[in-house]
Amino acid sequence: MFVDSHCHLDRLDKSPEELAEVIHFAQQRGVEHFLCVCVSVNDFPAMMQSIKPFNNVSASCGVHPLHQDEACTYDELLSMASSDNIVAIGETGLDYFYSADTKDVQLTSFVDHIKVANVLNKPLIIHTRDARQDTISLLKEHKADHTTGVLHCFTEDWDMAQAAIELGFYISISGIVTFKSAQALQDVVRKIPLENLLIETDSPWLAPVPYRGKQNQPGYVREVGEFIAQLKGISVDELASVTTENFYRLFNILKAKA
Repeated sequence: MFVDSHCHLDRLDKSPEELAEVIHFAQQRGVEHFLCVCVSVNDFPAMMQSIKPFNNVSASCGVHPLHQDEACTYDELLSMASSDNIVAIGETGLDYFYSADTKDVQLTSFVDHIKVANVLNKPLIIHTRDARQDTISLLKEHKADHTTGVLHCFTEDWDMAQAAIELGFYISISGIVTFKSAQALQDVVRKIPLENLLIETDSPWLAPVPYRGKQNQPGYVREVGEFIAQLKGISVDELASVTTENFYRLFNILKAKA
């Protein structure tokens, strides 16, 4: 069975009935659990309401680095993320590719997220793009030994993946790995130890081949898993089993909940 370790169900723009159909379709394709990741504290209440009917959907709380116009204070984030229903802090991180002009506020927000993760002992979900040095440096400087997390939708180089793994972090791979233009990423994925690997859709974006150009959805995590299994020369069942166990371990979710 698969897990979609990172999706944005509230961004699919579906009615409650349509969202239930999306979840059902994914389950039919062997996806047993979903992590719905918050990118905006303004939309956080609506996100939580949208996933409430599904006991196999977990949630995070955080502010995406490209949503700094909706930044919250440390105390506000701590309060929202303290709920037992929240299994992770983020999506947080640094993005100098699309928004280098907000670098200062991104850095402050990222440090606040790391501190909240330390206090609550919940893993971080990190978005990083063109900010390799600052991302790793801040994790080394501020994270407590017990705080881990994941670099999601990873597209950086092996050196960064290795540095994150040495800090106890996981690396999550999205449908980008299936693109013909992603040969460098494919080379990195071959090197990532199975015990540090997660898979995701990041839906509704980045649909894998053969769905590229269409709206992504959690059911397509199967294509991501199948492609990575082929890259690593293992069976799809082994890839699914290991990445699923990694997910439950990282986010401290009882498998019985799935």
